Amino acid sequence: MKSSSRRGTRGGSKGAAPVPVPEGLDQVYGVHALESLLERGEAPRELWIQQGAGKRLNLLIERARTQGARLKEQPRELLDQLTAGAAHQGVVAFCAPLTAEGEESLWLKLRAWQADAPPLLLVLDGVTDVHNFGACLRSADAAGAHGVIVAKDNAAPLNATVRKVACGAAEVVPVYQVTNLSRTLEKLKEYNVWITGTAGEADSSLYELDFKGPTALVMGAEGKGMRRLTREGCDHLAKLPMAGQVSSLNVSVAAGICLFEAVRQRQLAS
Repeated sequence: MKSSSRRGTRGGSKGAAPVPVPEGLDQVYGVHALESLLERGEAPRELWIQQGAGKRLNLLIERARTQGARLKEQPRELLDQLTAGAAHQGVVAFCAPLTAEGEESLWLKLRAWQADAPPLLLVLDGVTDVHNFGACLRSADAAGAHGVIVAKDNAAPLNATVRKVACGAAEVVPVYQVTNLSRTLEKLKEYNVWITGTAGEADSSLYELDFKGPTALVMGAEGKGMRRLTREGCDHLAKLPMAGQVSSLNVSVAAGICLFEAVRQRQLAS
């Protein structure tokens, strides 16, 4: 799954002149996202730096220069227009677009993971909001999840906002794009992966289930939840105990809680 293509120009506010940008590259903005790229040796092709912001960004600029990035100073107004007013922190990098891996890659890697440790996977069903997707990737990375599975359709793209929100996790957490999510869940079972879906009406609490073995945690979209076929493909349904007045949590928050419950159980068992 490629991030959404933005070729040639990118517009800002209505009526503003389009911003000429490097063709065929994705923008990655913000200090943390750039630091993550440089730490992995994935230097951007081009780096735009806000005029007058050089001193506080000197170290990053020098690292990017050393790794071969072309540097350009640009007025803040242009960076604001390019990022639609997002917090770019004075830097916008242009990198090769991220792509998701395919189903065959998932099955090949699953065999390798099982030989090492029980895999932990996060499955997102119908999560289309890029901020939620980025936050889920960040939680998956923090929990040491082996990957995130999404459907080819009705899923958020791997774009600049996802990379910004994920703070580097989008570049390191494998994202597997599958054609048919319910069929993928059935095949995961053939690899002895237990599928747990999250649903507010479930009878079992999250804390009553065993996540020490091979596990896939399924999160549905906010409001809609999991689709019927996805729900039917789960071995178990679990709910988070809610003590307050709200009936549900943001999907990325719920994903983090579920992932770290699996981490907690596995640490206790080791």
